[in-house]
Amino acid sequence: MKKPISPRVHGVLDYATSATTAAAAEVLDFPPPARAAARALAGGYTGLAAVTDYPLAARRVVPFKAHGATEAALGLALPFVPWLLGFADHKPARNFFLGLTAVTFVVAALTDWDKQDSPPETR
Repeated sequence: MKKPISPRVHGVLDYATSATTAAAAEVLDFPPPARAAARALAGGYTGLAAVTDYPLAARRVVPFKAHGATEAALGLALPFVPWLLGFADHKPARNFFLGLTAVTFVVAALTDWDKQDSPPETR
């Protein structure tokens, strides 16, 4: 199956995910532990995106496949965060983290991890 998400599109999705995660903590009035987790995730997503070897990076340091492995590890941890941090009873926060888990895995499954959007000489 041809995977429709290129590194460039993946980068756009990463930055959009960062912004959405940071905004969700405020808009959905997360309790303090969920707010802190969302802010940490948003910062982590932004930081990783900024140094990943893809077109929207500030500096290309982290290989694109390593970026994917990091996202997979985060995706495995995300569904447990509401229970580990004690905010599973707050439905908007819990459901946001569960939804973020689903989005993470769908994007990973549809990303072409072998594609390069720019020629090696410009990288």
